Amino acid sequence: MNQEVTSATRTHPLDADLATMAAAVRNGEITALALIDASLARVAQLDPALHAFCTLTADAAREEARRVDAHIARGETVGPLAGIPVAIKDLVCTKGVLTTFGSRLYADHVPDEDDVVVERLKAAGAIVIGKTNTSEFGYGAVGHNPLFETTRNPWNTALTPGGSSAGSAVAVATGMVPLAIGSDGGGSVRVPAALCGIFGIKPSWGRVPVYPGCRDERYPGISSWESLEHIGPLTRTAADAALAMSVLAGPTSRDRHSIPAESNDWSIRPAETLRGARLALSIDLGHATVDAEVRAATQLAAERLAHVLGCRLETAHPGIAPTQPMFETLVALDTDRQGLRELAAAKRIKLGGWLGHLVDHPWTADDFTYAIVERKRIVNAVWRFMEHHDFLLTPTTAAPAFALDVDGPDEIDGNKVVRTAWLAFSAIANLTGLPAASVPIGLTRDGRPIGLQIMGKHLDDRGVLALSAIVESLYPMTMPPV
Repeated sequence: MNQEVTSATRTHPLDADLATMAAAVRNGEITALALIDASLARVAQLDPALHAFCTLTADAAREEARRVDAHIARGETVGPLAGIPVAIKDLVCTKGVLTTFGSRLYADHVPDEDDVVVERLKAAGAIVIGKTNTSEFGYGAVGHNPLFETTRNPWNTALTPGGSSAGSAVAVATGMVPLAIGSDGGGSVRVPAALCGIFGIKPSWGRVPVYPGCRDERYPGISSWESLEHIGPLTRTAADAALAMSVLAGPTSRDRHSIPAESNDWSIRPAETLRGARLALSIDLGHATVDAEVRAATQLAAERLAHVLGCRLETAHPGIAPTQPMFETLVALDTDRQGLRELAAAKRIKLGGWLGHLVDHPWTADDFTYAIVERKRIVNAVWRFMEHHDFLLTPTTAAPAFALDVDGPDEIDGNKVVRTAWLAFSAIANLTGLPAASVPIGLTRDGRPIGLQIMGKHLDDRGVLALSAIVESLYPMTMPPV
């Protein structure tokens, strides 16, 4: 049975919302060390079956917690996330901590500096307890790689949790940590959030800096998708994500695409400010094959949301073709294919799966030119569409969680599909840079979470968070049965 989380059942310190948890540490109601110990105890209890974490930093986390407690005992000011245990996706660099990218090519790689987001979390007092599992270099919307045990879905361990921020989503869904960092190049925050029943947001492009701090001459193969990749938080609620964004957002000279912060206020906008919002609903973008239960849940959530806001819900599509072939070409363009080939040859390791295909495929300049031009068409089409709508609502994924260790279902709603068909909705926000989130809207009959994707207008991250919070008010939070 699914456990509905209410105030009466929230007795564990890690089950409080992020702001309450942080306030409790600052006010001395609980020590940072006790919070870290509680987090590590949950990891010890749950992770042997789930494999959310690939590296734990328990000793360093406890040492940092003692420092936070000492600052508080001396009456010193601490950051807004002081004492909060956080998990970092293994694609994000952490100084002095193993960062493998889920690849045998980097099995012993220890960066000598932190990514910007890790620096900011630490400056805010958050405490890193470990690195979370990912598909190899993030090339895949699942949680398996050739280096570590496959991450499992806490709602049903025979199923995938989605990815590539698989471990981060599972760590949050099970309450091992209240906040985890993911990266999203084509849905890798939103997809596992949907399949694990939690909240995840891909902010506007440049809102949260992306800086691969450990890229250097010794490791030429490291390849972020510069024109596609975003960093975002995974949390239980939109309000928790908003607090995280207050720490993560803002420009840096280390990311030439980072944008100025128009405000430091990330508190959730009151629902009244969204009354009359122009909502567009696209169940299938006009071409996608979508699971029947996902379709029904998305339709119902959109109708309930429109009713609450007192606005008209319009069924409308942006008018774009399937993006997957063009998206794959752009990923190849953003990939250091030569560096990966050379590193794999030097280490006598064969790259397989989608990554191997992208590295070895005989791409041409015309392939890349076509993809770039097609992307421009999509950006223009979506911009025109969003001129007439404030938010676009879609399923986050075309199907709920499927079997472990495959990259996608072969069949959706009784129809044979290619294995990328379940990802029809997520890449649009990466191609355009628009903010998009996944918010839980219930379960299938057999207990698999369903996510609603909310995509906002250019730079309206706060609107996406506010609309997500309204959806959350309509669907009681549930915890997985692990």
